[in-house]
Amino acid sequence: MNHTGNCFCGAVELKVTGEPEAMGYCHCRSCRSWSGGPVNAFSLWKPEAVEVTKGADHLGTFEKTGMSQRKYCTRCGGHLMTNHPTLGLVDVFTATIPTLKFSPGVHVNYSEAVLPIRDGLPKLKDFPAEFGGSGEMIAE
Repeated sequence: MNHTGNCFCGAVELKVTGEPEAMGYCHCRSCRSWSGGPVNAFSLWKPEAVEVTKGADHLGTFEKTGMSQRKYCTRCGGHLMTNHPTLGLVDVFTATIPTLKFSPGVHVNYSEAVLPIRDGLPKLKDFPAEFGGSGEMIAE
């Protein structure tokens, strides 16, 4: 299945193909600051499943750390996705791809949460162990 999305002004368009590797919520300070909300909904994709189909010349990158290359439109500032080279995955904002049925499976970095969410999903202190985190769960 393919899903298309775009930035706020429509100058940059992207397509994701297939199914995401994972979906969930991130509560880290960086994601909250970047997204402008108390929690960020993510969908993780293999890099080959994500394609910028229009406006690549308007795609800007901000790299705060080597773990994240945040992509945005240089015309409107609309946030689109974050490349995570150390994980080999791309986080496409779920709001960017409105036709994707969002099915979150986990909360990551819940130790930094500012908005408690009681939804029965697993709450990880940081990241899963396979992604370099502790894998430690936090009780709801």
